[in-house]
Amino acid sequence: MSPSNEERYEILETIHSPVDLRRLSESQLPQLAEECRRFLINSVAKTGGHLASSLGACELTIAIHYVYETPEDRLVWDVGHQAYVHKLLTGRREMFPTLRQKGGMSGFPTRFESPFDTFGVGHGGTSISAATGMNEGFLHQKKRRNVVAVIGDGSITSGMAFEALNHAGAMGHPFTVVLNDNEWAISKNVGALSKTLSRRIVTEDFVHRKDLVRRWVHEKLGAKMEDRIRHIEDAVKSVVLPGSPLFETFNFEYLGPVDGHNILTLVKALRAAKENHKPVLLHVLTRKGKGWDVSENDPLIYHGLGKFDPKSGERAPAAPAPDPWQKHFARAAIDLARQDPRVVAITGAMATGTSCDLFQKEFPDRFYDVGMCEQHAVTFAAGLACEGMRPIAAIYSTFLQRGYDQVVHDVCTQNLPVMFCMDRAGLAGDDGVTHQGMFDIAYLRCLPNMISMAPKDENELRNMMYTATKLNCPSSIRYPRGPALGVAYDKEFKEIPVGTAEVLREGKDVTLLALGHLVPEALKAAEELAKEGIESTVVNARFIKPLDRETILRTAVATGHVVTVEEAALQGGFGSAVAELIMDEDVDVSLKRLGIPDKFVEHGTQQIWREEFGLTAKNIAETARQIVRRRRLRSVRDAG
Repeated sequence: MSPSNEERYEILETIHSPVDLRRLSESQLPQLAEECRRFLINSVAKTGGHLASSLGACELTIAIHYVYETPEDRLVWDVGHQAYVHKLLTGRREMFPTLRQKGGMSGFPTRFESPFDTFGVGHGGTSISAATGMNEGFLHQKKRRNVVAVIGDGSITSGMAFEALNHAGAMGHPFTVVLNDNEWAISKNVGALSKTLSRRIVTEDFVHRKDLVRRWVHEKLGAKMEDRIRHIEDAVKSVVLPGSPLFETFNFEYLGPVDGHNILTLVKALRAAKENHKPVLLHVLTRKGKGWDVSENDPLIYHGLGKFDPKSGERAPAAPAPDPWQKHFARAAIDLARQDPRVVAITGAMATGTSCDLFQKEFPDRFYDVGMCEQHAVTFAAGLACEGMRPIAAIYSTFLQRGYDQVVHDVCTQNLPVMFCMDRAGLAGDDGVTHQGMFDIAYLRCLPNMISMAPKDENELRNMMYTATKLNCPSSIRYPRGPALGVAYDKEFKEIPVGTAEVLREGKDVTLLALGHLVPEALKAAEELAKEGIESTVVNARFIKPLDRETILRTAVATGHVVTVEEAALQGGFGSAVAELIMDEDVDVSLKRLGIPDKFVEHGTQQIWREEFGLTAKNIAETARQIVRRRRLRSVRDAG
C-alpha cells in the first residue's frame, strides 16, 4: 500500500453509517478495508494519533458492523486505541482533521460523541464487565439485542477481565467476546497468558459443521457417544488450541482462532457467534499495523505518534527540547539501583511509556512488567518491600487510580516503603479525559503514612527519588508529561529533609506558593510583576505532605496574600491543604488557588488547557496583580 495525498475512496465515501455498510456485498468488503487503511494513514499523518492498532483491527471492525445491527446491537471496545475505523464507519469521517484537538473528535470512544460509542474507554480491561452489564440490562427489559465486547490480548491480562469472564460464564447468557490477539498491548505483551495465546494455529471456521456432527451423533448414536466425542474434542483442543480449555472453564464457547485479516472468514465466525445460545469467546488473530509495511515493521513506534509523511512514514522532526521527565526518572532509578541492590522497578504494561525499558536493559533481573494489572503491581511491590527490597512502582497518575485500594490497604496501612513514581501527573494533553493525571494529590494526601512530593526540575526529581529510598514509609513523586527543563544534575544525590519547602525569592506584596513543574512559571510571573513594582515571594513547596508549615505560614503572614499554583484538581488538592493549614492556624491572610476546576478535562494540548486554567506565568502574574491592586485600593479608601 502506498498512500498519497490525492486519494479517492470509491466505497468509503458512500459509507455514512453502518446501515450503508450492510448494503454492500461481501465481495466489496476487502476493498473497503483497503480504503479505510489508506484514509487512516493519510489522515493521522496530519494530526498524529494511535495508528497501528486501528490498522490491525480494520477487517475485524468492518465485519462486526456488517454482521451486527449497531448501534441497537451494542459494540464495546477495550482501551479504544483500535477504534479509529469504528469512528470512520459511524458517521465521523469529516471529523478526522480535528482528531484529539480541543473541541474536536476524541481519540477514544466516548458516549458523549456518538450513539455508536456505547461505553467510554481509555483504561484497559473494562469491556467484558460493561458488556455483561449491558446484556443483563437488555434481558431485564426483555429487549432482543446482541452485545459484543472487543478486548485485546494485552487488556485481557487485567484481573478485572477475568472477574467479568467468571461472572458472565456463571450466568450463561449469550453474548460475544472477541479476543483481538496481536501479541501487543502498547509494548510487547508479557505474562503466562500471552505465552499460552502465542501457541496458536489458524483454523477454518468449523462451528456449523461441529454442531451438525454433534446433533447427528446425538440422534443416531445417543447421548453417551456424544459425551465421549466431546471428551476427545476437549483433549485435542488442549493440544492444538491452548486457549480453548482456559476460556471454556469459564463456560464460554471458544471459537477460533480465525484469521483476523480474512474478512469473509470473520463474517462467518461472527455470524456463528451471534447464533450461539451461550457466551462465546471468538479468538481472532491480527497483526498490529497491518496493511502498511512501515507500521507492521515497527508497531511500537506507530502505536501512537505525531505527524508523519504518509508515503515514507518518516516522522515530522520534533522541535529541539530537553529530554522528557520520564527519561530523567529512568536514569535516576538506574543510578539508585547501581548504589543499592535492594532497588527494583515495576510497571504495568508501560515499560516504554515510563522509560522503564531503560532500567530493564541495565537490570533485567530487577525489572518487572506485570501487564495491565495495576492492582497486582501495587500489592506485588508491597510484598517486595516486606522482604527488605526498595520497589519503585512507575505508574501513570491516571492508572494508579486503578490500584487505589491496594495503595491504601496493602501499602499504607502496613507502612511499607514503596515509592510510587507517577508519570503524566497533571494535564496529559491529547489523550483526554481518561488520561489526565488530575486526582493523585487528592487521593494520596489523605492517606496516613504517605509522603508526597513534586519536583520543580529533573535534578530535584533525582534527589526526591534518592530521599524516598531513605524513608521507611510509602512515598509518591508526581511529575508531568513532556520535556523537563534541561538543568544539570548534582554530582551526587542529595537527601532533602522531609517536609521542607524552598524559598526562591523574597518579596513583600504577595506569596506565590507553587508546586512541581509550575515553580518556573511562578518565577517568571514574579519577574513580570517586579517590572511593575510588585514584589513577590516565590516558594517551591516540594512537599505536598507533610507541608512545610513554618515556611508557608511565615511567608503568608509577611505578605498577607497567597496564591497557590498546582496542576491538579483544586478540590482536595495542594491549595486545599494550604487553606486547611491557614484555617487551622487562624491566620488572617487572603488566599487564591490556581489549579484545575471541578470538571473532567477533554482532549487538547497541555498549553491550551494551562492557559484556560490560569497556570501560565502570564495568568499567575495577573491573578497576583489583581490581589495586590485590591489591597492597595482598600488602603487608599481606609486612609481617606
